[in-house]
Amino acid sequence: MTRSDGRTDFNIQLPITTLKMKQTISFFLCFAIYSGIHAQPLPDSIKTLFNAAKNDAEKGRLLTRYFDLGMNDDGMLGALIKMRDYFKAANDPTSEDYVRLAISRQLSRISEYTSALNDLFPLLTRFEQRKDPYGIMVTNRHFSYAYYAAGDEEKTLYYDKKTLELSLGLNDDYELATAYNNLSSDYSEYRFPDSGFVTGQKAVALAKKIHDPYMVCKTSSTFAEAYIAQKKYNEAIPYLKESLQIALAVSLMDACYIMNDFSQIYLANNQPDSAKYYSKLAVKISEKIGFKRQLLRAYQYIYLAFEKTGPPDSSFKYFRLAVNTKDSIYSSDKAKQVQAINLREQNRMVAIEQEKIQLKNKIKTYALLAGLCMFTLIVFFLYRNNRQKQKANKILEKTLADLKSTQAQLIQSEKMASLGELTAGIAHEIQNPLNFVNNFSEVNTELITEMKQEIDKGNYEEVKIIANDIEENEQKINHHGKRADSIVKGMLQHSRSSSSVKEPTDINALADEYLRLAYHGLRAKDNSFNATMKTDYDKSIGNINIIPQDIGRVILNLITNAFYACTERSRSAVNEKSKMKNEKYEPTVSVSTRKIGPMIEIKIADNGNGIPQKVLDKIFQPFFTTKPTGQGTGLGLSLSYDIIKAHGGEIKVATKYEDGLTAESAGVEQAGSVFIIQLPVT
Repeated sequence: MTRSDGRTDFNIQLPITTLKMKQTISFFLCFAIYSGIHAQPLPDSIKTLFNAAKNDAEKGRLLTRYFDLGMNDDGMLGALIKMRDYFKAANDPTSEDYVRLAISRQLSRISEYTSALNDLFPLLTRFEQRKDPYGIMVTNRHFSYAYYAAGDEEKTLYYDKKTLELSLGLNDDYELATAYNNLSSDYSEYRFPDSGFVTGQKAVALAKKIHDPYMVCKTSSTFAEAYIAQKKYNEAIPYLKESLQIALAVSLMDACYIMNDFSQIYLANNQPDSAKYYSKLAVKISEKIGFKRQLLRAYQYIYLAFEKTGPPDSSFKYFRLAVNTKDSIYSSDKAKQVQAINLREQNRMVAIEQEKIQLKNKIKTYALLAGLCMFTLIVFFLYRNNRQKQKANKILEKTLADLKSTQAQLIQSEKMASLGELTAGIAHEIQNPLNFVNNFSEVNTELITEMKQEIDKGNYEEVKIIANDIEENEQKINHHGKRADSIVKGMLQHSRSSSSVKEPTDINALADEYLRLAYHGLRAKDNSFNATMKTDYDKSIGNINIIPQDIGRVILNLITNAFYACTERSRSAVNEKSKMKNEKYEPTVSVSTRKIGPMIEIKIADNGNGIPQKVLDKIFQPFFTTKPTGQGTGLGLSLSYDIIKAHGGEIKVATKYEDGLTAESAGVEQAGSVFIIQLPVT
């Protein structure tokens, strides 16, 4: 639908329309008027779609589109009333309301806008109650039709803007094109031509996108009005011509607009005869379909054209017709009715708001009461839980005390177990220097006896040689004595509680010491076990500040575990498979150190069976062990983890739980697991 304000201040020259075009227009107009376009019941194609619709909104969409194409039929109103009664009898209130919307549009077209408004307000309420977004959008659009017919610019713009907002949420290009089209018409007529041009462009683009001739006709003629409002008449003409050809076939309402637009252009270009021609055609169509707004506009253009050409009687005649038509459209009674309707609607909206406020207040009151009840229940449960917790706390305190006692016993057991392994290694290690001390002592005794004999003989050269041998032996006795002393001190350091005082320590010597002690400790338990020990120490490390007793426990624990893993593999089915393949398994444990930036790294690797992936994340947890029941407390790695963390370091593990896999990073040929300790240099 196009809209215009009927202004006549134009000054651009327009080419005179040819006689051939006038004859063509007359032919289509006469055909449309005299053949008649009568509203028919829903055709079979529409009925089929209607019955197959999935929901009420889809039915409403089909009905609305069908009614849009029949709006210019003078028999449409009667047909719609019959259809309304049909749906009412069929107990289909939603379809009945969509028909009522179409009836309200017909009433607006014939300027019975007060009746239309009276119907629309309850319709909007019902669509809102059904939560039908399409019905709400169409109702708002029909409000704009009614207020446009009533001449209320403000409300027309308000409802067309609201319709556009609702259409954007429907994802429907047809409805969106209609919304942009109506808003463009408002802007052009209400003195906002630039806005009318922008929205008109969007409407035309959408109409062409959906390939709908009816929508192309509407949007093109509306876009032409945007040019007319800007006094760009030559640009408007092609759009009007395109629209008129379609309008005469499908929409006489739009044909009225277009013919009056032509009249407006011809009046602006001082061509009153052409203006009268098109306005009279618009009068015929408007009278046929009862379109009073365009009838008034046509009378005004004819009256203005006769003012330019005469005779005055004709000018006065059409002036009186225009005045009478205007009075019939905008009578004082109708104005009062519209005011009453608006006032009633305002009162209704106020009442609705009050109801909402009352409902909110009730909800707040109920929520407050519910909150108080919940608060009371919570206080009761908290009180009861507090009593129960007090009782439970007493039980937990006793349990915790027992647990701490048990934990202390387990930790002591773990320490004693490692001490036992260390002691066994020490017993073996200390035997070597003691043997040397005993042997060299016996040799010195013999040499002293021999030296006395040589002194008696006066053979002092031989005495000197014997004295040198005794001196060398004494140095060896002293060396091996200190070696035994060092081993004993190491055992004492391991057995006593940590002083928690860091001191400069040769990490290479510490690691090497505990590697050999652990090996000999295992050999003391099982003298049939043999293993290869490999070392690779970075001599550039020097001394680092650590608590030697604690780090010694960690290294001893990891090396003992490595030898245990090798022992288990040598007894397992994996080794048996290796024998079948003529492959000899050599248990190997390697210890290496190196300096990496501000950290030093101690790596302890073995070629045992490895650690299963499913338990890899648990090995540092307290009391978790992969050893059989009774052979481990599960605290060794947990304590090691805590000690390394306390030193500001990290302990990591890498493992391959498969046979025959190499791990070059471990420094051994067949690697099962690699534990890596990282400690800060300072």
